[in-house]
Amino acid sequence: MRSMVLPDSPMRLMPWSPLHPSAGNMPTVAVISTFPPTHCGLATFASALANGMSAVGAREVGIVDVSEGDIHIRPPSVVAHLVQGSSRSRIEAARIINGYDFLLLQHEFGIFGGDDGSEILDLLDDVHVPIVVTLHTVPLRPSGGQRRVLEQLARQAHLLVAMTQVARDRFISLYEVDPAKVVVIPHGATLLPVSSVPPVEPFTFLTWGLLGPGKGVEWMIDAMAMVPELSTRIRYIVAGQTHPKILANDGDGYRDMLKRRSRLLGVEGIIEFDDTYRSLDSLLELINSVSCVVLPYDSVDQITSGVLVDALSARRPVIATAFPHAEELLAGEAGIVVPHRDPVSLASAIRSVVTEESRLDSMFDATADIARQHRWTVVASKYLEYGSQLVRSGSTVAS
Repeated sequence: MRSMVLPDSPMRLMPWSPLHPSAGNMPTVAVISTFPPTHCGLATFASALANGMSAVGAREVGIVDVSEGDIHIRPPSVVAHLVQGSSRSRIEAARIINGYDFLLLQHEFGIFGGDDGSEILDLLDDVHVPIVVTLHTVPLRPSGGQRRVLEQLARQAHLLVAMTQVARDRFISLYEVDPAKVVVIPHGATLLPVSSVPPVEPFTFLTWGLLGPGKGVEWMIDAMAMVPELSTRIRYIVAGQTHPKILANDGDGYRDMLKRRSRLLGVEGIIEFDDTYRSLDSLLELINSVSCVVLPYDSVDQITSGVLVDALSARRPVIATAFPHAEELLAGEAGIVVPHRDPVSLASAIRSVVTEESRLDSMFDATADIARQHRWTVVASKYLEYGSQLVRSGSTVAS
């Protein structure tokens, strides 16, 4: 069994202070995650965080890639490849990780081998440097296996990072975990030079990300049909490819259903479906060209949304359903929170942002502080400072 040996509790030991590229003795970091060219939110997150840590002075950031696919086309920053079901790859990955100052593990269910991803625990048994874990999912109603994996992960880790306060609160209240180990570092985002919401005509709403059931786009389509008086003044872009796993199992049925729904409701002329794969620069250009971002998700359990953070960091007002991360970040005036699966409330929000210019301006102004807090270099500095303090404290893993 693994335990943490520290001279003091993490919460007292590690008050965060900003790092700068000139700071001495910056650590080296191994990161376990999916990674580009894999197309998924976790890979995008890991890449941006790795770049951010390099930008603020990390001496080296090495990636242990858990993506499926051809390992020969991985970028040079990938130092090891973790293969599901392969004890050889786990041992090799652990050997390489132990050459770094600390390990930063991006944890998400579904990417590691074994029941509920339990193989990652076997790898950590062979890791002898401080372990920091980013919790991308904290199930509200975990299966027995998910609970066992998360609680064992909490015992093996030296520090656990939640990306929202609601995620931290949920984790320490529903799971057996030492609260002193759990800190909050927000999701990062790339900031754009923005002076105001662009005067786009027609007023353009945007939903983006991998497409599939649960995205809630159908409710926004219904809402667009409920504001016929605005039909010449608005449009709605649904941007993103179908999720690869959904495409493989079910084809493009969800997208086809949305297109049929648009035709039946007579709004196909003001709704655009764009399945182009976009680079980060292309995506940022798209976000910067629209008036408002809409997150009509069905999930009532989403504690972290990179799309929400990216939208607010791009200084775009947001309309979102009442999932936990949206309720937390939009508690001010940066957006409008509506009930789930409620096109009537979505239609009311559409009318408000299109016809009330003063409200749109207030929402834009309220995004400024949120954007600054989520800058990738700020987020990366926090990870490096916590990791550095673990290294300086002489954290060890006792058997």
